Amino acid sequence: MLEVKDVTFAYEPATALALDHADFSVQRGEFVVVLGMNGSGKSTLARHLNALLLPREGTVLVDGMDTRDEKHLWEIRDRVGMVFQNPDNQIVAAVVEEDVAFGPENQGRPPEEIRRRVTEALASVGMSEMRSRAPHLLSGGQKQRVAIAGALALRPACLVLDEPTAMLDPSGRAEVIQVVRRLNRDLGMAVVWITHFMEEAVLADRVVVMAAGKVQLDGPPRQVFTQAKRLRELRLDVPPAVAAAERLRARGVKLPEGLLTLEELVDALCLLR
Repeated sequence: MLEVKDVTFAYEPATALALDHADFSVQRGEFVVVLGMNGSGKSTLARHLNALLLPREGTVLVDGMDTRDEKHLWEIRDRVGMVFQNPDNQIVAAVVEEDVAFGPENQGRPPEEIRRRVTEALASVGMSEMRSRAPHLLSGGQKQRVAIAGALALRPACLVLDEPTAMLDPSGRAEVIQVVRRLNRDLGMAVVWITHFMEEAVLADRVVVMAAGKVQLDGPPRQVFTQAKRLRELRLDVPPAVAAAERLRARGVKLPEGLLTLEELVDALCLLR
C-alpha cells in the first residue's frame, strides 16, 4: 500500500540529510511501529507518507500514486490520515463533533454523509457521548481520540500517528493504544505508529528502527528486540521485559530467548519453579 523507495530529503540544502536513501513499505492491514532517537528521520518519514513533504530524490507511492503528482494529492491525503503528537495542534473547532466534521466538509461531502461519518468516527474511538463537549474541557487522551476521529472521518486506508502518546500520562496512553489497536484489528486499517516507547512497539506486526535517516532494522518485534546489542549501538533501549530477562540470565537464571512482555517473563519464571 505504501512504498518509500530510495528517498532522500533535507530541510535545507546545506543541512545534513533527514532521510538518506531510505526504503520502507507498509502492506494493507499491517501495524508497523517506527522507532528511533530524535533526529533519526522517523517524523520526516511520516510526513512523506501523505505528501506533507516531498522527496528530493527517490519515490513515495500510495496505492501506486506518486506523491509528487499534484493531481493525486487530495486522493493520497484521503487514503493516508495523519495524527500528530500534540492534539491541540489538530483541533480547529469549539465543539467536538464540529471538529470531526471539518475534514469531510472540506471534501465537499453532502451534509447527511458528514453526519454519518462523524457519528461513526466518534463511535470508533469511544467518544460518542462527548460529541457536544468543548475540546478544551477534555483530558489529553480524550483530545487525542478526537484527533484520531477527525482523521477517521476522512475514511483513510492507513493511519499514520507521529508520537501520539508522547504528551500523555499512562492512562491517556493506554486509551489511545487501545483505540488504534482496535481500528487495526476490527477494520483492517493499516497503522504506522511512530514512538520512542519500547513497550508500545511490542504490540506491532513489524518494528522498523531508524537512525541517520536510514532504516537500520526491520522485522517482527521478537526478531528485532533479540538484537539488544545493535539497538544500544543505535542509542535505543529495549522493552522492560527484555532488559529484565537479560539481567536475570546474567545472574544464571535459565530463561528462554525472545521474551517480550512482562506477562511472558512472569510465565517463564513460574515454569522454573
